Amino acid sequence: MKTLVVGGTGLIGGHAALYLKGLGNEITLAARKAPAPAMPMAGFDTLLGDYTRDEFAKSDLAGFEALVFAAGHDIRHLPEGADENVYWESVNSQAIPRFFALAREAGVKKAVYIGSFYPQVAPALIDTVPYVKSRHLADTGVRELATPAFRVCSLNAPFVVGTLPGLAVPMFEAYTRYAEGKLEGLPPYGPAGGSNFISTQSLSEAIWGALQRGEPGKAYLVGDENLTFAEYFAAFFRAAENPTPVPELDQEHPLLPDAAIYTGRGSVVSYEPDTVETALLGYRRGDVQRAVDEIVAQYRSG
Repeated sequence: MKTLVVGGTGLIGGHAALYLKGLGNEITLAARKAPAPAMPMAGFDTLLGDYTRDEFAKSDLAGFEALVFAAGHDIRHLPEGADENVYWESVNSQAIPRFFALAREAGVKKAVYIGSFYPQVAPALIDTVPYVKSRHLADTGVRELATPAFRVCSLNAPFVVGTLPGLAVPMFEAYTRYAEGKLEGLPPYGPAGGSNFISTQSLSEAIWGALQRGEPGKAYLVGDENLTFAEYFAAFFRAAENPTPVPELDQEHPLLPDAAIYTGRGSVVSYEPDTVETALLGYRRGDVQRAVDEIVAQYRSG
């Protein structure tokens, strides 16, 4: 299946591109920059452009049977000093449905949008947090485009954990140094609260399941393990073979700041994905520690 992966040089999109390629699909990446030579996707065909600036034409998307979109903007992309309402509305609420509408016009038949779990697990935040509102509007805007000829659905994911050869993820590199005990002045602890987590492997499997069997217009809440943030950091300490206990403290953590916890420090976003939907999508569970082990193996000091 000829498939375009938007955001295919990032962690989620890159992993999905490789996974789908391994299943025999013909993959093209869409990104603002070509993949780095060290990346395993370096030899993939790449469409260069920025969907937030309307840089793709219908002719660029013509000929693709399927689309995977893994390029939604989050707090890491917010420019310093930007008006959050204006920024999130532009890059998520407006630009993402606009791109999917272009894909439908170009004749793409199947599409999967990778969204955020917040609008489904904490809908009250839609009215109070501009980022969550933008993710909600992007998700609903994309799914409203579904037709029998354009089978689009969304996978709304929690915190995603994984690694990709040749891609440096500063957050995970810092977590590894932390688990090794190499961040002086920062004692082991996790901020109060917790969330659901999913590995890139599980998410890639869900993407493939959604492309094959996803119901048009459906929003699937995916997820794997419910962990406190202390338990999450402890997984990195285990992978680094550091037996130091990781307690939970009700204070902000510099590696997981309050600004990244939209439900608020101390809250626990715990849920079990629907068993019927999980079986339909066909993704594995219980995979977070394995993914953390891979991360630490990639970044661990010699």
